[in-house]
Amino acid sequence: MNIRQLKIAILGTRGIPARYGGFETFAEELSQRLVLKGHQVSVYARKRFFEKKNSPGEYAGVHIRYTATIMHKYFETPVHAVTSLIDVLFKPADVILLCNAANAPFAWITAFAGMPVVINVDGIERKRAKWNLFGRLWYMLGERCAVWFSKQIIADAEVIAEYYRNRYKASPVVIAYGATAKRIPAGETLARFNLKARNYILYVSRLEPENNALGVIEAYNSIDTDVPLVIVGDAPYADQYKKLLKEKASDKVVFTGFQFGEAYHELQSNALIYIQATEVGGTHPALVEAMAHGNCIIANGTPENMEVLADCGEYYKKNNFKELAVKLKNLLSDGRRRTELSEKARKRAEGVYNWDKVTEEYLRLFKSVLNK
Repeated sequence: MNIRQLKIAILGTRGIPARYGGFETFAEELSQRLVLKGHQVSVYARKRFFEKKNSPGEYAGVHIRYTATIMHKYFETPVHAVTSLIDVLFKPADVILLCNAANAPFAWITAFAGMPVVINVDGIERKRAKWNLFGRLWYMLGERCAVWFSKQIIADAEVIAEYYRNRYKASPVVIAYGATAKRIPAGETLARFNLKARNYILYVSRLEPENNALGVIEAYNSIDTDVPLVIVGDAPYADQYKKLLKEKASDKVVFTGFQFGEAYHELQSNALIYIQATEVGGTHPALVEAMAHGNCIIANGTPENMEVLADCGEYYKKNNFKELAVKLKNLLSDGRRRTELSEKARKRAEGVYNWDKVTEEYLRLFKSVLNK
């Protein structure tokens, strides 16, 4: 088969353009680059049952196919996996890239129809605090099904690949996440939130417990500074947690909600310090994007974060937010150290977390799977 004329379907995300999280950005960045290389790419997006959507739509040359789901914390992802995989049976692809192990229990639908499926498993999602027993068991099933039904498991970090090797005797390939730095000077977005360039601390994540926005706010509240803390992110099923965050936050904490596109890049481009507080997952997109923008970074000392950031940032012991407060206070007063870490992070992102390089690695993987 000619690798330059593939039909590729990307399933398991909320669709493009990205308006939610890392997998959506991944689908947007990868799909556009595949189209530019001459391939036909469809990205599956979610809609409510009976909602009217133009399917397929198009975005930057990528076909967008909407299939239905139930908008519910526990049913949204698996129901959409079923409707998407059934749709692919009638719109066959040469290879299917399925995102998130939660979708893997249904991968047999197309695997048994002869369409090879490769699965990007994401992190060890069953460890997330937001899931009840059913959610954790479902993710555990998803891990096993990813091994059973995929032609190849993909991990975006060596830590995640090692987990699958040890637990399931699988042989994942590691393909990193990419990052694009679109540097935008201070403008409309900073003005809207009353911020000044190089005079705010930035945190970006979905507002869920294991991403530790609460710990970051408590650490920030404990230090004496006039530099505001900017919390970028939201979460659709976390109203109680978001309410708690706002109750704990001082009047110097700014909540922006989700930010995408140029607004997001403007916030990344002008931060003084960036905090990565996540404790679950593989490569976190916001972290590599902060690196690409040349931010000075303090990160939670998890193996995943340390693998990505290496020696290009400061770390605090896992979930030790008193230590985070100390690190934050020290960096606020040490401009030379901030500059040093900023330059090291930028260079590492350029060399390792490059979307064009990532695209080439996915194409090689697709070719390898099809040749088998």
